[in-house]
Amino acid sequence: MAEKIKVEEETVEEAVNPFVDGIRRALLAGVGAFSMAQDEAEKFVNKLIEKGEIAEKDGRSLLNDLAEKRKDRAKESSKRVSDELEKRMENLLNRMNIPTKSDIEQLSKKVAELTKKIDALKEKK
Repeated sequence: MAEKIKVEEETVEEAVNPFVDGIRRALLAGVGAFSMAQDEAEKFVNKLIEKGEIAEKDGRSLLNDLAEKRKDRAKESSKRVSDELEKRMENLLNRMNIPTKSDIEQLSKKVAELTKKIDALKEKK
């Protein structure tokens, strides 16, 4: 006779790191603000075109210029955020006494140099 085994499912809540959550929220807010700004700029330029205050060609050119400037600013902002995040993570790792990637690379270089010196000494004997 086969017995039925009841298996209870456990729900595992994902641990949310407040630091990562804060970064996620800031990035999402930035994306939302960017989207709103783009929409408002397009509406404004379209109104100017409708009123005949600027030519359609000039309006499109203006929107393209604005988009390019926003892309450049977004790249700069992304770089700054990335650099700041990297600095904070490195500081956190230092406080926790965990070696960083650069620490490990420096140690690897020193080990390689010492290995070459040992090999050279062995060859002399």
